[in-house]
Amino acid sequence: MMKVNHSVVLSELLSPVTITLNLRSTDRDSVLDELVSRIPELAKQPAERETLLRALREREKLHSTGIGDGIALPHARNGLVGLVNHSIVVFGRHATGIPYGAIDNVPARLFFLLIAPTVTEHLAILARLSRILRDSKVRQKLLAADDPDQVVAIIREAEGRRET
Repeated sequence: MMKVNHSVVLSELLSPVTITLNLRSTDRDSVLDELVSRIPELAKQPAERETLLRALREREKLHSTGIGDGIALPHARNGLVGLVNHSIVVFGRHATGIPYGAIDNVPARLFFLLIAPTVTEHLAILARLSRILRDSKVRQKLLAADDPDQVVAIIREAEGRRET
């Protein structure tokens, strides 16, 4: 198998259908359910949807995916081989934030749920998201975005600035 050198492009993994700007959940388990419901590939696959939710909840029990600064990156501990055949990123925003067990105790308002078919892709997406979200201007723009297309544009612009 040949190794691919170009990096993951987050703005291509996001789409308006996997973005919600008004999460209504009040706790971690229900926000995971709300985010997973945005994955069209799992809409008519209840068993796979449950498998993903179980994996996400197990990962949260192990250690919160709240990374601080009001951000959570829910993901399963291992690659979900067979569950999806391509990587998917779901973005959700919560108006006031949900207690998420982050190291800084700041409630999470920005959620990026990720699933990938391989561990390599999984880690590449996590790294890319972490890098982009370190920028407070990107976080502020995401909090102010008016529609899903704007979210994709903000991520695309942030990725463009990070290219070397």
